[in-house]
Amino acid sequence: MRTIELGTTGEQVSRIALGAMPMGTIADEQTSVALLDRYVSDGGGFIDTADCYSWWWAKGTDGGQSEELLGRWFARTGNRDRVFLSTKGTARIRDVHKAWPEGATEADWGYARPNYVGASAAVLRDSLDASLRRLQTDHIDLYYVHVDDRSTPLEETLATLASFVAEGKVRYLGWSNVRTWRLERIRQLCAANGWPAPVALQQEHSYLTPRSGLDSASIVDAEQADYLREHPDLALVAYSPVLKGIYDMSDADREAHYLWQGNYAGEQARAQVAAVREVAADLGVKPSQVVLAWLLAQESPRVVPLLGTARVSRYEEAAAALSLDLGPDHLATLGAARS
Repeated sequence: MRTIELGTTGEQVSRIALGAMPMGTIADEQTSVALLDRYVSDGGGFIDTADCYSWWWAKGTDGGQSEELLGRWFARTGNRDRVFLSTKGTARIRDVHKAWPEGATEADWGYARPNYVGASAAVLRDSLDASLRRLQTDHIDLYYVHVDDRSTPLEETLATLASFVAEGKVRYLGWSNVRTWRLERIRQLCAANGWPAPVALQQEHSYLTPRSGLDSASIVDAEQADYLREHPDLALVAYSPVLKGIYDMSDADREAHYLWQGNYAGEQARAQVAAVREVAADLGVKPSQVVLAWLLAQESPRVVPLLGTARVSRYEEAAAALSLDLGPDHLATLGAARS
């Protein structure tokens, strides 16, 4: 598998990262291990998880299943030194039981989102130490603030993160689900205080542009893309790069999908889907593979797609995009639909 530099750190990471969110919950041990083994055998070495993965698929728990499974896999295989490991803190729920009303079969995200544990010094330290125990490792290669916390002074959060780096528990820092103005403030404070600045930004990012008027701290918009182009030291790790498969769906299924309805629906997005399908038909591949190839072809900002699957077949399909070369005409067709 090809590699790419993480920002301007000099660190080489796999061109496609593997997300471990479903591992240990909706993906059982055998299925998860088969995928991890396959990814590493292909030369992959960038694995992403979080301490909250995945309480919403395991009622009565507050997460940790993904990290625990990865820890067992590391212990059994000895692969820890072959993996650039990222995990995240701050997005556990203060009282996870309240996110499951009596008799509910699905978690109440309306309760959950305003009740994340946050990024205070005490919470971050407890979260990191618990992640290290579950993952059976002495350090995290890339540690993210999972959900930006405006209730805690940034100085407190950043000083605590800096201490993790000084102690050798964390090598690099990142941020996720954050607005551009906050990123700039974070960078300014790090520069002023000599603290290590984030080197990675993990956001939802795909070929489709967000619909006009969308207000989201989690999706790369035009302003954030411009900011990343001006700051190449900040790597973009794109979660949901194929938007849960909506590019490959029928028109009816896509139009009914919650991601489409909430974040992308509109005539421009329909034109973009049509362009992707045109290129896919010309190349004889799936639209989602074209999208991944397009992301991999971007130079400014450069993108590391994060594949969140636990099926070997889905991984194989996505990994095929690494060898899919989009020609100038294909890139022009896709670029014109986004302009």
